[in-house]
Amino acid sequence: MNQHPEQKARDRIDQLLLESGWIIQDYAKLNLAAGPGVAIREYPTDVGPADYALFVNKTAVGIIEAKREEEAVHLTSHENQTEGYASAKFKYVGDAKIHFAYESTGELTRFTDYRDKKPRSRPVFTFHRPETFAGWLKNETSLRTRLHDIPVLPTDGLRDCQITAINNLESSFKQARPKALIQMATGSGKTFTAITFIYRLLKYAKAGRILFLVDTKNLGEQAEQEFMSYLPNDDNRKFTELYPVTRLKSSYVPSDNKVYISTIQRMYSILKGTELDESAEEDNPNEHAIAREPLPVVYNEKIPIEFFDFIVVDECHRSIYNLWKQVLDYFDVFQIGLTATPDNRTFGYFNQNLVSDYGYEKAVVDGVLVPYNVFNIETKITRNGARIEMGEMVDKRERLTRRKFWEALDEEVEYRGKQLDRDIVNKSQIRIIIRTVRDQLPGMFPDRFDKDGKFEVPKMLIFAKTDSHAEDIIEIVREEFGEENKFCKKITYQSKEDPKTVLNLFRNGYYPRIAVTVDMIATGTDIRPLEILLFMRDVKSKSYYEQMKGRGTRTCSLEQLKSSGTPSAKFTKDHFVIIDAIGVEQSQKTDSRPLEKNPGMSLKDVLHHVAMGNTSEEILTTLANRLIRLDKQINEREKEEFTRLSGGKNISQIARQLLYVHDPDTKDQIGSQVRRDHPDATQQELDQLFKEKHESIISEATAAFNNPDFREFIVDVRKKYDQVLDHVNLDEVTGMGWVKDQQSAAAGTISDFTAWIEAHKDEITALQIFYNQPYRRRELTYSMIKDLCEKIKIERPQLAPEHVWRAYQQLKLVEGSAKNELVALVSIIRNITGIDEKLTMYDKTVDRNFQQWILRQNAGQHNRFTEEQMQWLRMIKDYIAGSFHVEKDDFELDPFNRNGGLGRFYQLFGGEYERVLDELNEILVA
Repeated sequence: MNQHPEQKARDRIDQLLLESGWIIQDYAKLNLAAGPGVAIREYPTDVGPADYALFVNKTAVGIIEAKREEEAVHLTSHENQTEGYASAKFKYVGDAKIHFAYESTGELTRFTDYRDKKPRSRPVFTFHRPETFAGWLKNETSLRTRLHDIPVLPTDGLRDCQITAINNLESSFKQARPKALIQMATGSGKTFTAITFIYRLLKYAKAGRILFLVDTKNLGEQAEQEFMSYLPNDDNRKFTELYPVTRLKSSYVPSDNKVYISTIQRMYSILKGTELDESAEEDNPNEHAIAREPLPVVYNEKIPIEFFDFIVVDECHRSIYNLWKQVLDYFDVFQIGLTATPDNRTFGYFNQNLVSDYGYEKAVVDGVLVPYNVFNIETKITRNGARIEMGEMVDKRERLTRRKFWEALDEEVEYRGKQLDRDIVNKSQIRIIIRTVRDQLPGMFPDRFDKDGKFEVPKMLIFAKTDSHAEDIIEIVREEFGEENKFCKKITYQSKEDPKTVLNLFRNGYYPRIAVTVDMIATGTDIRPLEILLFMRDVKSKSYYEQMKGRGTRTCSLEQLKSSGTPSAKFTKDHFVIIDAIGVEQSQKTDSRPLEKNPGMSLKDVLHHVAMGNTSEEILTTLANRLIRLDKQINEREKEEFTRLSGGKNISQIARQLLYVHDPDTKDQIGSQVRRDHPDATQQELDQLFKEKHESIISEATAAFNNPDFREFIVDVRKKYDQVLDHVNLDEVTGMGWVKDQQSAAAGTISDFTAWIEAHKDEITALQIFYNQPYRRRELTYSMIKDLCEKIKIERPQLAPEHVWRAYQQLKLVEGSAKNELVALVSIIRNITGIDEKLTMYDKTVDRNFQQWILRQNAGQHNRFTEEQMQWLRMIKDYIAGSFHVEKDDFELDPFNRNGGLGRFYQLFGGEYERVLDELNEILVA
């Protein structure tokens, strides 16, 4: 209990060494034959005893310099000391060649390989294993040295953007930069580029193992196919004939492969030592809420930190944060990110080492991708919603079974457009959109008539909100187009038909002409003949929207177009069309999702966490409480089904077990039992025994949730009786047509400005105040707004407030001009942050708030203020409208100074003068 900090550090270092396969000995009891890896404490050298000397197969190979935890901030300053020991003479060894060096506090460890061309320390999760050192020393040079042996890239068969990416990446490797980011537009060949540099790393740098990390099973399967079909330009054999590739489907990880494809959630579960059902790999994990304190990854001797040499992270903009970042932090590797849509977090994570900057616009200019046009459809109900009067007879529908029943509304139902297809279904709204699309298609594609004069519908992908919404769309599409079942199909993970088979038919066959998806092919799926994207759902994430648009960007030759299901085509695919039926092009989007979502996460997310092995107290308590509520909501038949799927336990029993496992009394009982059963164990051994016993109890309590059918039942059983079918309100088109370039540019300007504000809201004081509690707005000053304005104009001149204001005018979202750019800036930010529902000139807002304040002051006492007092209050109001805040010092300025300054103001308002100022500073900016 009273150990010195140095001893605590050494105890922790001992634990890490033992976990990593080292045998620890004191110098006085040295026995190098005890195992392949021996760590000797206080080994004597001619410059003093080394904290730890590492021996592999009786040969001294490494050194550890131990430091107390407080020295972590100075760890790199001890590198010279470590190097001094490494170059010293070891007693009884003579001129030992020490290749590997560590500085460690037990919590933070840095490692240097002196065989590197330019030895540089790097942080590592823990120590490397002795068998790893033995393997490394069989090579004459280190991996980082061998990276300099990679020859010039043959450019045959590669696009310019791929050549640039690979050359810059290999240059980054030679500089030993640990992270690199490749930005390449969707459809420009990111995966092909990745396989090409992976091939070169294996062939020329003699890399050991490489992990190709994805975030959905679908992307993993696609990557596997691309590895299988890849043919190097310097060999007649396919990649998989030269190097074994495996896609991980269970917790078993073979050691004899070269390339491993895995979802990040599977790799996380492997490191945690838990099994993962394949259903947990179907969704992008970024769509699920993350607990505040996810369980940390711990050392796994089967997959040590050096198991891989490189990790390639596909779609890295969405899979490297929160829970999942631990997977990347665990391994001692080079990390290469692939994305079409990086955000600021992505740039930051990859140390701003952007080796390829090939965005959509460049790809279009180069002819690698095709551009798009936008066609808007706006309907009355989409824009305004509707109302159903109390007493009206309506259909209600169970979401799960879609069983309908007829009943009268016992209260008025008023809904907004955003509620459609979740709480309220108005088939008239879906029908009018589909009918309008059907009628407009011949004008969009006038060359698609066959020899008999029949119009051939181009391949179209419809994005739906939910599976239930998709079912409604499919039914109406088939009816409005007068076509059979195979004409329109659903491609989602929940569809009864094999989604891969349907997707393959959509990609290569004549039918289906129209596919409806929720999210399965929203990203990462190559469908070259696709020519229309119909958005019937909104998207809040800017990067996700760009990924969805990427489904249509691929080029397609006339021959490909004809052979893959559009025989009437007469020209190469030179563009695609976005049909926006929901306002997705204009909706506000952020650069990325929040780093942490509200802990009040959905039941589906809670279950997903448990399935992933996250059994923290927060998660299990939340799940128990949700189950207790569920017990009161479902009927007896459904409770019986719950018990059957759970393996014989009812809701109450499972909830009690979940609450029991983290109860303090439970932990005390486990601790007492462990101490009774093992009276001679050390504290470290007792801690390990406690951990094993506690994990066993947790595993038993959560075992039922490993069953995906059980989890699906729990989620689905709650989705009953909550959809009202509105047959009363018929929809109508209120506007449609191609988005003009000017309007598109204006919307883009507003979207870019909103994204910039969102991205900087945590780092700029003025923006923090806008996003904070209302009372904080009184703190806003003229200089803060001025500084913010200047920062915007310097960093993004095209987003200057006056330009953004004009964009709102072009879209008819505001009338008139702001007094000046600072007033414009404040007005726009108030609208973006939700303070003002619509864009309103800030000075008008101040006027309105002032009038309301005066009315409240006069309530019960007519004309509370004298005419002179009112004159001063109006001066303060006008000053706040232009300068956003008033201080006592401001009374030395006009117009206050020429009217008597602070002294006169005090005479008029007496002891209330400070309260009046504080109130006006707060109320007028509300």
